[in-house]
Amino acid sequence: QVQLVESGGGLVQAGGSLSLSCAASGRTFANKAMGWFRQAPGKEREFVAAIAWNDYRVHADSVKGRFTISRDSAKNTAALQMNVLKPEDTAVYYCAARTFGDISTMRSAYYYWGQGTQVTVSS
Repeated sequence: QVQLVESGGGLVQAGGSLSLSCAASGRTFANKAMGWFRQAPGKEREFVAAIAWNDYRVHADSVKGRFTISRDSAKNTAALQMNVLKPEDTAVYYCAARTFGDISTMRSAYYYWGQGTQVTVSS
């Protein structure tokens, strides 16, 4: 059974930092794309960042320069370093994985999903 488990969420003040982790089990994603999405209350789930099999990375414009996605293929994990957090970053953050190696910013392109971790940024 494939599982993606996120950790590292919490409450932080505006301007602060958090680091999210995603641990995968049940299969290796070393040569597959992984991504992070987020969903705020009353809004659609939106793309945050993705990393391809060759470590090519894409970040949403709203987080570019503040968030950084990374992966450790040997440990079958992905991470999202979030700096200079803003109240509008408040959301449930989801880790996702594709069955292909190339990046996509579309939710429908990701087959595996974690349960999510809450990030709350206070002003």
